[in-house]
Amino acid sequence: MAQQIDIGAGALATDARTDAHIDAVVDWVLDGLDWESSVFHVGQYCGRWRASTSGKARASFHLILEGRCWLHRPGCPPVALAQRDGVFLLRDVPHFLSPYEDPAIDCAVQPMAPLGAGGMIGVTGLACGFFSFGGPLSSLLTDALPDCLVLRADEAAMASAGALFDLMLKEGRRAEASPSAVMDRLTGLLFFYGLRQAARSEARVGGLLRLLRRPDFAALVAQLLRAPQRPWSVEDMARRVHLSRAAFFRQFNEACGQSPLQFLLLLRMQLAARRLAQGESIQQVAEAVGYESYAAFSRAFKRTLGEQPGAWQRARSRDPALTNGHKRATFGH
Repeated sequence: MAQQIDIGAGALATDARTDAHIDAVVDWVLDGLDWESSVFHVGQYCGRWRASTSGKARASFHLILEGRCWLHRPGCPPVALAQRDGVFLLRDVPHFLSPYEDPAIDCAVQPMAPLGAGGMIGVTGLACGFFSFGGPLSSLLTDALPDCLVLRADEAAMASAGALFDLMLKEGRRAEASPSAVMDRLTGLLFFYGLRQAARSEARVGGLLRLLRRPDFAALVAQLLRAPQRPWSVEDMARRVHLSRAAFFRQFNEACGQSPLQFLLLLRMQLAARRLAQGESIQQVAEAVGYESYAAFSRAFKRTLGEQPGAWQRARSRDPALTNGHKRATFGH
């Protein structure tokens, strides 16, 4: 059966200090992602309808702006969705939305009507589209999550996100025919908010999020972030969590899917990429993340991000969109 995280399934029994570490690390990872939302389709359905974004080989989303519907995926029970709920599909998986719990009821794929169209009863308003994100730690985050992330408006953990849905609904009802860049930004904020809540939920996660579930490891990652320039060794890290070197290496790798030094490399390169984007010199950035040798830093940066640091920085100075990770395209639903 395909995996799913349902936000609001429950919070972990962690103390305030661990929660602070989790939030700090997750917020830092999210801030370093190159988020790209592309192509929104905003409108409403009524009658016997069916909507899907599958088959495009891209991650996608469906946000319920008004009304109700059901999410159907092969091998999974139907998922009831209501106003202010959201579905983020991290991978291209077969699925569709319809107004019926029974997936066998015959429904047609039909075009959306504009939000607020008159004379329609029992409508469901949706904002749908595709997204992607990159960055040195993006693979750890992607691997940490299942195919489907469901955000629940009626759960305390997501209550604050309701304002984002209200803004989307208001924006979607504007007279313009094409969705605005504001919708792109709001969807990114909602996705990031959901990921932060997923890090605290009791649902099954892996990768970086599983690592943060352990208070000692969460504190260690926070220390690595605060002092990336330190000459960290596996032994140093093991001492911080009161484990032998062998036990620490094994447990870190099992939780995260990366060795401690591989993780440290990714963390340093994400920090470096952000500082380069802000215009710092390559030498300054290299020293800030623990490299005394310019050549060693350049090799590590290219191995991780696929470009030399100078070329990476010049490209972002020419195209600011590559720095803030925001682009648009067209989408036919």
